[in-house]
Amino acid sequence: MQSKEKEIFYSTKKPYSTLNTLTKNTKNVWLVCHGMGYLSKYFINYFKGLNAEDNYIIAPQAPSLYYQNGFKHVGACWLTKENTVKETENIMRYFDAILAEEEIPDSKNLIIFGYSQGVSVSTRYLKHRKLQCSQLVLHSGGIPKELVADDFAFLKAKVSLVYGTEDDYLNEERMAYETNRSRELFGDEVNIMPFNGKHVVNVEIINGLV
Repeated sequence: MQSKEKEIFYSTKKPYSTLNTLTKNTKNVWLVCHGMGYLSKYFINYFKGLNAEDNYIIAPQAPSLYYQNGFKHVGACWLTKENTVKETENIMRYFDAILAEEEIPDSKNLIIFGYSQGVSVSTRYLKHRKLQCSQLVLHSGGIPKELVADDFAFLKAKVSLVYGTEDDYLNEERMAYETNRSRELFGDEVNIMPFNGKHVVNVEIINGLV
């Protein structure tokens, strides 16, 4: 007798974090997607150097939690190779719910920021929802292979590719590949921003984006 995998749909509550206050004086709203192993309440601290009056930061949290370092810490993961399409749909609905809750005025500059694994979910969200933004920042992560230039024909954003030249996950071949992929998808005007460092969030570059 064979087992059968089934699906159900149910409602659930998921956390996300914010930094500063969204007011009439806010200029930039950031949607920032953390990398594997982070929690949003810690990842959002990388954005504390931004002017609080001008910048409002929203940090979604990946839905899958797991223990790290011998059960001492908890981390979160966006996607794995298991049920990737279905899990991506769930994440898209989660992002939709966050943006609906936050009610961001069209007058604000929307900045989409993905770090490491967050690059994949942020670019997929842009593709599926045709979300217009002023900046797209791809920091130390791989662009999903299924994405093509037509997916972003609508996009008018400034696009930046950020990576550390000593990143343990990026050799010269991979750096060249991701650079070419970014130009293939977003055009030759992509801002390539390498820095001397490893696979870490570069706060200095974040603070210089606005």
